[in-house]
Amino acid sequence: MTHAHENPVDSYRRLRREQPDLFRNEEGPGAIDIVDPSQVPGDFGTLGVVYQDPYLRLLRDPVRFPDGRLGTYLRILSTADAPGAAILPVLDGRVLLMENYRHAIRGWTLEIPRGFGADGLTPESNALKELDEELSAQVESITPIGVVHPDTGLHSQPVHLFFASLTATGPLETAAGIRSLVTFTPGELDRNIVDGTVTDGFTLTALTQARLRNLL
Repeated sequence: MTHAHENPVDSYRRLRREQPDLFRNEEGPGAIDIVDPSQVPGDFGTLGVVYQDPYLRLLRDPVRFPDGRLGTYLRILSTADAPGAAILPVLDGRVLLMENYRHAIRGWTLEIPRGFGADGLTPESNALKELDEELSAQVESITPIGVVHPDTGLHSQPVHLFFASLTATGPLETAAGIRSLVTFTPGELDRNIVDGTVTDGFTLTALTQARLRNLL
């Protein structure tokens, strides 16, 4: 957590001391190295932890590119140390997708449940929490199916993926922008992916993992 009256560079240096793995540089040529803010000219603008809320931090890292140029790179880190979770729920052989309003795209999407990590919870516990909060789901079994990096150009942390067999669902978390639950057979879902109705990256990745593991 950012300390009161701490400026972005001081917050950044403290984060580097507390979590050095987030700032490691790869050995050998060709990588983009993080450098100390003092090495980057002031005309590059504000550096360090430029924004933070209960869910994420936005960092503007001072970097040296492979050709020797100094510059900056934006990066999003979760405020919690625990990874997020995304869950592919199946009930009676049908895949359940939420019709969810997403502010970033200013529109409705069809997608699987997901959420930020919560400190103190394992990825599986976090997945079960999301299923309960978003779908009021009764879970028969839950299986880990790998991880995904949602956007390697911007987000730092992986999200853990799960396949969940449900016996029932209940009230939806409408306050979070969920207005309905839509069910698909695997074949119906394939057609909705091909025609561009389903475009959410977490959903597409979880479906791929589930198919490769013969769970669908």
